[in-house]
Amino acid sequence: MFNDKRKIIIFVASILIISILFIIYVINRNSEKNMIDLNSLIGEEDKTELNSKQEIITNEENSINIINEKQSYETIVVHITGEVKKEGVIYLEKGARIIDAIKEAGGETKQADLSQVNLAYELQDGQKLYIPNKNEKISEYIIEESGQSVGESKSSAGLSGNKEDNSENIKVNINTATLEELDNLPGIGPAIAEKIIEYREENGNFKTIEDIQNVKGIGESKYNDIKEKIIV
Repeated sequence: MFNDKRKIIIFVASILIISILFIIYVINRNSEKNMIDLNSLIGEEDKTELNSKQEIITNEENSINIINEKQSYETIVVHITGEVKKEGVIYLEKGARIIDAIKEAGGETKQADLSQVNLAYELQDGQKLYIPNKNEKISEYIIEESGQSVGESKSSAGLSGNKEDNSENIKVNINTATLEELDNLPGIGPAIAEKIIEYREENGNFKTIEDIQNVKGIGESKYNDIKEKIIV
């Protein structure tokens, strides 16, 4: 009888121990699963946050590139008339030549006489450009914003010969004039003409005619000799 009770007690105890161990196992397993799910969730959140930061950085870099492109691309406005297919105001990149303006205006007409025009002439903002007809002869084909007529055809013709015999109506644009044209100004020799061009290339266009006195070799006296013959 005593042995039977002992066996029952041992059996019941074994059942309880097994049940307790099973419960502990189930609890541990669920905890590990929850921990894995939490880690996965954190990992996804970190990944999403990282992608968002990368997208912001990319957008900022794109914005900077767009700003830099706009800053490096300067435009000028030119009015073109005459023997071109589309007369009117056109927009060109700074440093554009007359040939570029003609292309932007749809090209020249069949009656255009391009031999009278220096196609390599560098245009400035605010200028008016005229493309002549084959049946006409012109002395100038560019008008400055100020209303002054310029152009290599006029300057070259007017500046040939003795420097002191130049007409008072001849104006040399010190921002676009060639070395030869500058050399033909009263008191300006090849050396100073070269200095004017170097100064222009290093510092940009002259804002006023008085600024030419910033060029080494041009003092007040020399400036007074040429001030009536130059424009900007």
